[in-house]
Amino acid sequence: MRMSEIPIEGQPPVDGYAPGGFRIAGLWHAGHVLLLPGGVTRVEGLEAGLDAAIAAGDALDLLLLGQGPDIAPVPAALRSRAEASGLALEPMATPSACRTYNVLLTEDRRVGALLLAL
Repeated sequence: MRMSEIPIEGQPPVDGYAPGGFRIAGLWHAGHVLLLPGGVTRVEGLEAGLDAAIAAGDALDLLLLGQGPDIAPVPAALRSRAEASGLALEPMATPSACRTYNVLLTEDRRVGALLLAL
């Protein structure tokens, strides 16, 4: 079964990813993206995306951080800002973040994803 066969209300799922961007709800988005309940936004990187997610207020409980092909620790200053706002961060490789995001959407979780392009 493909994710496109599972009905998801509200936030758009990630249909696919390739070097340089993502296909989300049937549309290609080049570069890094932030997926929130309000839609998809192109961002310049980890810090800018995290700032935008924090600005979303209490719309999220969890932000998945797709950090590219590998996983790395989140810089302490960024993690502190997220924790102070009540936002939990879950760093992982981008492919894993795309899959996890889609699964959590099917569970009606209050989740967002900051996906750095491969």
